[in-house]
Amino acid sequence: MTTLNEWKQKAAALSLDGRAFIGGARCPSASGETFPTLNPASGKTLADVAYCDEKDVDRAVVAARDAFESGVWSKAAPAQRKAVLLKLAQLIEEHTDELAVLEALEAGKPISECLGLDIPESAACIRWHAEVTDKRYDALSPSGANVVSMITREAIGVVGAVLPWNFPALMLAWKIGPALSVGNSVIVKPAEQTSLATLRIADLALEAGVPAGVFSVVTGTGEKAGQALGLHPDVDLIAFTGSTETGKRFLRYSADTNLKRVILECGGKNPQVVLPDVANLDAVAEQAVAAAFWNMGENCSAGSRLLVHADQKDALLAKIKTVLEGWKTGDPLDPDVKLGALIEQQHYEKVLGHIEKAKAEGARLAAGGNAVLVESGGWYVEPTIFDNVTPDMSIARDEVFGPVLCVIEYKDIDEAVQIANDTCYGLAASLWTDNVNHAHKVAARIRAGTVTVNCFGEGDLSTPFGGFKQSGFGGRDKSVYAHDQYCELKTTWLKLD
Repeated sequence: MTTLNEWKQKAAALSLDGRAFIGGARCPSASGETFPTLNPASGKTLADVAYCDEKDVDRAVVAARDAFESGVWSKAAPAQRKAVLLKLAQLIEEHTDELAVLEALEAGKPISECLGLDIPESAACIRWHAEVTDKRYDALSPSGANVVSMITREAIGVVGAVLPWNFPALMLAWKIGPALSVGNSVIVKPAEQTSLATLRIADLALEAGVPAGVFSVVTGTGEKAGQALGLHPDVDLIAFTGSTETGKRFLRYSADTNLKRVILECGGKNPQVVLPDVANLDAVAEQAVAAAFWNMGENCSAGSRLLVHADQKDALLAKIKTVLEGWKTGDPLDPDVKLGALIEQQHYEKVLGHIEKAKAEGARLAAGGNAVLVESGGWYVEPTIFDNVTPDMSIARDEVFGPVLCVIEYKDIDEAVQIANDTCYGLAASLWTDNVNHAHKVAARIRAGTVTVNCFGEGDLSTPFGGFKQSGFGGRDKSVYAHDQYCELKTTWLKLD
């Protein structure tokens, strides 16, 4: 892998373009205003980004609607849409280094993860949905000999996709892959902290052959561009990934306007449940660290609650600390770094506030707990573990969205399940057991959209991803199920003579 100095040279050579992408072209905001996007590793400005507002959103919606109604994409043969999306996936792969550096610079993500997972998986996601494009069949109903009743899917129209800052390219791919596959026009509002990779992928989409107006990117804040997209009466669907609080706003926007469909993938406070029958605690420790600290814990499916039997807790905690010694915190462009910087000053202070509150409530600090590399100007927090956490403590209930793991003891399996489910969230969970009966029975009792057994993960592109309770609403990302939610289902009833 390239060295830190070589990655810095690549970063310095980039031409950073923060203009919006509307109607097939880069453009400034209607007001001409911009805002700075910052490097979390230094706190310094990377580029100025177009500060879009209602006028820009309206311009993007008009372009999207015109393109949709023209049929240039919505009525194109599925094989044609497939070919264009396959080309886009190829172009993303060809620009892996550039896109990986953009994500590392803007999101504070380790370059090794951007190169090894985020960008390749983004291309793979678009390719996967592209391949589904010409392989979905509609149906005839069994309505009798004198009727032909067709049940068909039609693209819903204009889709607004509102993205988070923790996985900018990958969450973009999760939205546009199925939405474009079925023929919609899509307007993307990236998180204001992470616009550059999304904008660059829009350039590549145009190069791949996505027609003008079919894919636009409006940059700006949630209060301006995001709200305008949510309230726009000619947007047919909003697909949002982010906090539960913000997700609820989009439901209100829908109710106050045109009852646009809303798909939400929101927060989580995800349990890792280790049953007493597990013999190999080394494997659990490796995965538990990854679950809690991957992407600095800025992950909605992070396994931030470790539920372990009292008899095994001390041994497992010792092994986790040993594993954690190999997780270096530092410059995201350093290939040896596994923990980069938190996204922004406000979030950095919020995470540190959660840590101080946990101490005040009586949790025992077992590792970390401090801001580090302060001299860099960046927002770094060392990986932190709290022991002696009780289920009623704030650290066990609030989504920290940072590198913080809390360890909770339980007495028996029933109590473990009760603690695991004692949350307003239900996005993901991990279960560790050597007993196949426990694997099936306990996994079935855990209220979460994804339950992994003897590993941490989110499934693959063929499995739906989304949450129970306040972790999700209206649909799922990934898999063929994602295609249906971007479609309307139509019945055409033909009476025969």
